[in-house]
Amino acid sequence: MYIKSLTLEGYRNLEISELFPSKGINVICGDNAQGKTNLVECIWLFTGGRSFRGAKDSELIAFNGKAAKVKAVFDAAGREQTIEINIRASRRTAILNDVPKNYMSQIIGVFCAVIFSPNHLTLIKNGPEERRNFTDSAICQIKPSYAHLLAKYRRVLNERNALLKDIPRHRELEDTLDIWNERLAHEGAMITYERLRYIAQLSQAAEKFYDGISDGKEQLKITYKTAVPNDLRSDQENIKTFLLERLRRKQNDDIYCGFTTSGVHRDDMTVKINGRDAKSFGSQGQQRSAVLALKLAEAEILGEAKGEKPVILLDDVLSELDASRKNYLLNKLNDRQVFITCCESSVRSENIIWIKNGKISASEEFDIVSSCGK
Repeated sequence: MYIKSLTLEGYRNLEISELFPSKGINVICGDNAQGKTNLVECIWLFTGGRSFRGAKDSELIAFNGKAAKVKAVFDAAGREQTIEINIRASRRTAILNDVPKNYMSQIIGVFCAVIFSPNHLTLIKNGPEERRNFTDSAICQIKPSYAHLLAKYRRVLNERNALLKDIPRHRELEDTLDIWNERLAHEGAMITYERLRYIAQLSQAAEKFYDGISDGKEQLKITYKTAVPNDLRSDQENIKTFLLERLRRKQNDDIYCGFTTSGVHRDDMTVKINGRDAKSFGSQGQQRSAVLALKLAEAEILGEAKGEKPVILLDDVLSELDASRKNYLLNKLNDRQVFITCCESSVRSENIIWIKNGKISASEEFDIVSSCGK
């Protein structure tokens, strides 16, 4: 899978441009605050997801602009395809292969990419929600229907929470709670089952990548932290039965608190290095390497599921790595399309994309060591 051409109009600070990236490594070079990350962010939007920086749609539009438009022509599933995204302050809409789509979720899984940026260090540093979102987003790219499952679970959870808040004032409503318990356990069991399967694959692949990144000096271990006992995790019905019983058992606590205190919305993914929690005991370098291993593992699993390698987006990653870790990454990525942002690096590439004050230009066969930043 690779992008053949990319067209931008009215996107953040970037001038109207048309790019023709290399099938291999593309280095996006320029000083800070010139628009490098904006270009990577634009490419990520074609996955159907939101900005990886957490930006609102209105923030993606150029200053004083009313709308933005970005278009990618890419090779996927053995044929040329196109996605055009139109962005207005209130929403984004997409046109896939000349067919308008009502929701961005309808293009999920068509163009696949994996993104790493310094923001993703929060995957380890922050709370469980970050790690759940990472897992769920990765599964959505492999199985787009999973996004609808998550949306259903959130709706049921919100309904149950609203009911829990009303029950102290209207005790007769307590009899209706079991309807929502049943639905929440049903959706929750499917989510738990998918997460367990995915994290088992992720752990295996991430351990391999981390071993290479650390030169065999450290060991990474990923597990899914859930209340569901190990002996029940292989069967959805058993998971549902457990979750339903747990909801009923904690029902009085939930009514007292006014929200659902247990369920898949509170599960976590644990990341350990040499048997110790990476969040509490990992160094900055270990945490960065662990996130990189997770991202490379995500890309490998996605590639296996799709039958073609996803595009890799690396924003400001190389400057923090020593030479051996940098070389390891690039050796593992040289067989797919990659976009790397940098200010100065020892990376060589046949395709350099220069950005200065939002203006994009390209040159070939350039040594970034001697030229970047001049």
